[in-house]
Amino acid sequence: MKVLVTGGAGYIGSHTVAQLIESGHEPVIVDNFSNSSPGVLLRINEITGREIEFHEVDLTDTEKTLQVFQEVQPEAVIHFASHKAVGESVEKPLHYYRNNFDSSLSVVEAMLAVGCRNIIFSSSATVYGDGDVPMQETQEYLRSGSPYGRTKIMIEQMLGDIAEAHPIRVALLRYFNPVGAHHSGLIGEDPLGIPNNLMPYISQVATGRREKLTVFGGDYDTPDGTCLRDYIHVVDLAEGHVKALELIARGDVAVRAWNLGRGEAVSVLELVNAFQEVSGREIPYVIGPRRAGDLPSVWADSSRARDELGWSAERTVVDMCADTWRWQSMNPDGYRAS
Repeated sequence: MKVLVTGGAGYIGSHTVAQLIESGHEPVIVDNFSNSSPGVLLRINEITGREIEFHEVDLTDTEKTLQVFQEVQPEAVIHFASHKAVGESVEKPLHYYRNNFDSSLSVVEAMLAVGCRNIIFSSSATVYGDGDVPMQETQEYLRSGSPYGRTKIMIEQMLGDIAEAHPIRVALLRYFNPVGAHHSGLIGEDPLGIPNNLMPYISQVATGRREKLTVFGGDYDTPDGTCLRDYIHVVDLAEGHVKALELIARGDVAVRAWNLGRGEAVSVLELVNAFQEVSGREIPYVIGPRRAGDLPSVWADSSRARDELGWSAERTVVDMCADTWRWQSMNPDGYRAS
C-alpha cells in the first residue's frame, strides 16, 4: 500500500517508515520539522536502501495538505503529527488545541477529497487518565489531566463521528511509553532541548550531556517508591502500526482502539539500573518532589492487540536500554551532527 505518514521524520514515525518498507509497503513522509530533524531522512534511506519520498508541509495549512494528497494519492494515512509534551500543553493550551485539531481536520478533509479510506491515529495511554490498571480499551470513560491528552480524546471522538458519516476505517493506537532505537543505531529519539521523557534523559546523563537525573517522587505506593510505567520498544510499536494497517485495509472494522504496550510495570529506578548495567555507565540521580499530574502506576492490557492484530511486544527492557545506548553513543549530539 502507498501510505502517507504525517510526522514521519519524528521518533516513532521514522521507525514506522522503516518498518513499512521492510513489510513491503510504500511510505511517503510529510513533516515540517517542528519537532524533528531533516537528518533523519538520510538515515532512513541508509537503513532501507530506498530514497523515501518526502514533502515539507505544515498540516495546519489546509490547501497545501490537500495538494500533497492529490499528488501522492495514498491508500492509507498514519497520522503521527502533533505537539506532544504534557507539561508544555498545560502552559500553552491554545497552541496545542489549534495545532493538533487543525492538522487532524486538514488530514481527514484531504483523505475524503481523494478517496483515501484508511487512517491510523497516533493516540496515547493518557486518554485513560487515572483509570484502573492494567488499562483496557473497554474503559467506559476516557479522561485526561492535560490539554495534550484531551486533544487525543477529542480527535479519537472526531474520527469516530466522521467514520459514521463517511466510508473511512479508523485504527486508534494507544501507546504506553515508547523507548529504544533501531538496532542499527542510525535512528532513535532525539528531543529538541531538555528531554521531557525519562529514557533520553538517562542516556544524555550517560554521555555527559546532563549532569544528573532528577527522579520525580520517591514516595509513591510502589515497590521502590518511584512511578511504574509500561515501556515498549519503538520497533515493536512500529510493527503494531503495520499490523493495524493491514487489518483495517481488509475492511474488517470501521473504528477500533488497540493498546500497544508490554503489559509489564517497570519502575523509574529499575529502568535506571538496567541502563547502568547495559551501558557500563553510572547514572547519578537525586530524588526530587513529585511532578504534577504523574500517576503512580500505568501499564497496559494489550490482549486485544494480541488477539485481533496478532501483535505482541517481543523486545525486553534490556533490549530497549541496549538499543538506546547504541543510538546515543553513536550519535551523542543526535541528528544535529548529520
